[in-house]
Amino acid sequence: MTKEHREIRCYDYVNHPYDQVRDALRPDAPRVFQWATKSAVSRAEAVATELHVDFGGIGFKADVTVSVNKLEETVESMPSPSTRLLIEWEAATLPSFFPVMKATLSIYPLSASETQLDFLGHYEPPFGPMGKTMNAIVGKRVAEASVHRFLNDVAAYLRSILPIISAGSARSHPQG
Repeated sequence: MTKEHREIRCYDYVNHPYDQVRDALRPDAPRVFQWATKSAVSRAEAVATELHVDFGGIGFKADVTVSVNKLEETVESMPSPSTRLLIEWEAATLPSFFPVMKATLSIYPLSASETQLDFLGHYEPPFGPMGKTMNAIVGKRVAEASVHRFLNDVAAYLRSILPIISAGSARSHPQG
């Protein structure tokens, strides 16, 4: 039996130049993801990124461990520069109960002052055939909502910190 992967694609933008966005993510993207998705109170003790989703009036959240497996930058082969982060995440607790996400986060300029964040991910529902049925009923919508929320949180966080970093008043991420 072949494994079926489900695809999720979403995008957001950051109203700052590509170089600034790339430079904010390049040194430690998992930490940026963590800061973007955790509340200020929980950041000090957290080591995982938090995914949120509201579904049917009920809020869900799960801690996930995010790893960046590869960072690729293209400068000359494309009409404009781009950066691709090959990322993977899995639930920090009970990983066999949740899908593993493998994705590419592409970063590229839309204009001199706007940068696109483009997420293309693939996941496999857990629990074999039963998981595929659950995914068809509700899982895909929950997965899509959590990925959209994740990317929106990352974009909002970058929009909030880049004025600070580019102004030179801070060289690291704010402390809360």
